[in-house]
Amino acid sequence: LLPLTLLWQRLGRGRRFVYDVRENYALNVSTQRVYGSLTRRWLAAGLRWVETRAARRAWAIILAEESYAGELPYLRDVPAGRVLVLENKYQPPPATALPRPPLAPAEPLRLLYSGTISVLNGIHQALSLAEELHRIRPGGALLTIIGFCQQPELLRLLRQVAQTRPPWLRLVLREGAPVPHAAIVAEIQQSHVGLLLYQPHLSTERCRPTKLFEYLAHGLPMLVPANPLWETLIRRYGAGLVIDLHQLPAAALALHRATDQPADGAGFYPHGVPAEAFWASEAVKLRALVDAM
Repeated sequence: LLPLTLLWQRLGRGRRFVYDVRENYALNVSTQRVYGSLTRRWLAAGLRWVETRAARRAWAIILAEESYAGELPYLRDVPAGRVLVLENKYQPPPATALPRPPLAPAEPLRLLYSGTISVLNGIHQALSLAEELHRIRPGGALLTIIGFCQQPELLRLLRQVAQTRPPWLRLVLREGAPVPHAAIVAEIQQSHVGLLLYQPHLSTERCRPTKLFEYLAHGLPMLVPANPLWETLIRRYGAGLVIDLHQLPAAALALHRATDQPADGAGFYPHGVPAEAFWASEAVKLRALVDAM
C-alpha cells in the first residue's frame, strides 16, 4: 500500500499521510532467511527505497518500537518533531476483568505460547521446557500453543507431536487463518505462565513484542531470555523469571520452585499490574497527533 499512498499524495494538492512503521521490514527480510540470498537483497533494497521516499513525504512518522529511531537510516534526515513512538501496548475490551487463576499443587502448571509460531520465536524451547517441567513437577504441566504458523514443516511437526497425545501439550490452531484475538486473551486469563522464549536475532533483539505487554496487562508471570529491554520490565514489576535458553532443565526447575505455592501469587507482581502495560499512555500521544493534523 505504501507505493499507492505516495501516488495518491502526488495526484492531489495538500494531501497528508502518516507513515506507520510497524516493523523494520528491510532488516527482517535480509536476516530471517525466508527467501533466497539474492531475493533477500533485492527485496530489502526495494523496501528501503520506498520507505525512504515515504519518510521524506510523510506529514508524520509513527514507530512501533523506540529502537527504530536509531535503526532506520531514512530517519536521520527527518526532524525529530515529525517522529512519534507508539508502542504496541494492551487495550482491554470495556468492562473486561483480568483474573489470574490460582494454582493448586495437584493440578498442571498451565504454560502459554501465543501469537506467531516459529522457530525464531522459540517454539522448540517451549516444547522442551514443558516436557521437562511435566516430568519434574508432581502436578505436571500443560503447554497450550495458540496462534498462527506460516512454516508448513513446523506445522507438520507440531501436529505429529500432538498425535502422540503427550499429556503436557495442547494445540489451538486454525487452518490457513490466525486465531481470533479474543481466544488468545481467554487463554492468557486461564494460564499460569507465559513463554517468550525468542531466539537471539537482529530483527527482534531491540524490540518489545506485543504479547509482552499483553501478559503484563493480565498479570501473567513470564519466562524470558536474557535481553536488556525485556529484563528491565520483568525485574521492575516482578513479572517473571529471566532464563538461559541453553539451560532449559535449570529453567524448568527454577519455575517449579517459584510457582510451587499453595495459594495464588508466588511472589510475582508484588505491586499489581503495571499501568505501563496499557494503551492509555499511547492514546494520549495519538490524539495529540491527530489534533495537530
